[in-house]
Amino acid sequence: MQKRGRFLNQKLIYENTIVIVALLSLSLFSSAQNTHFGLKGGLNLSTLDADQGPDYDWKAGFHLGGLAHIHIIPHFNIQPGLVYSQQGAKDKNNGDAKFKLGYLNLPVLLQYMTGTGFRLQTGPQLDIALSAKVKSGDVEYDVDDAVNDLDFSWLFGASYLSPGGLGIDARYNHGITNILEDNDVPELRNRVIQIGLFYQFMHLTNTRKRK
Repeated sequence: MQKRGRFLNQKLIYENTIVIVALLSLSLFSSAQNTHFGLKGGLNLSTLDADQGPDYDWKAGFHLGGLAHIHIIPHFNIQPGLVYSQQGAKDKNNGDAKFKLGYLNLPVLLQYMTGTGFRLQTGPQLDIALSAKVKSGDVEYDVDDAVNDLDFSWLFGASYLSPGGLGIDARYNHGITNILEDNDVPELRNRVIQIGLFYQFMHLTNTRKRK
């Protein structure tokens, strides 16, 4: 019960943090003159970090979604996003076994822009579980009831935006909360590397301000 209570308290803290950051982003979005939208997609390399039990290997997937670039002050901007992400892992002890997870990622990143197109970024991310399956050989079955509806991550990364609006983005998603509903079994946390391309619309206007 103590462990369950501690988990619920942590979950409440993370939920409140995400809500506050999201409301701040919406406020900035509604008032900012330099807001531009974009599309992004690319490769996922994901695994699961287990407190105890089996070791997991990296699994390939993809991510695809949209973003908003909200310019705040020189060299700083907020970038919220809405991204579908294939995640999960392979069982190291059984190469045919895979944990297949589908999430809707809602990151809210603070970006530092160097003025040369390069950006450093970090921030929280809310992950909404859309699907959870285990596949072993040719057999696949749902495990939605075993996985929490919400997960929370912290992101670190960097990106480069070209003068034409096309950019490359790399980030590491470090899962903070346990993805499993049952707190009496060893905890699992998401670990995801995302590498992809993005295109920022209306980039050619005020390019210098938004770099």
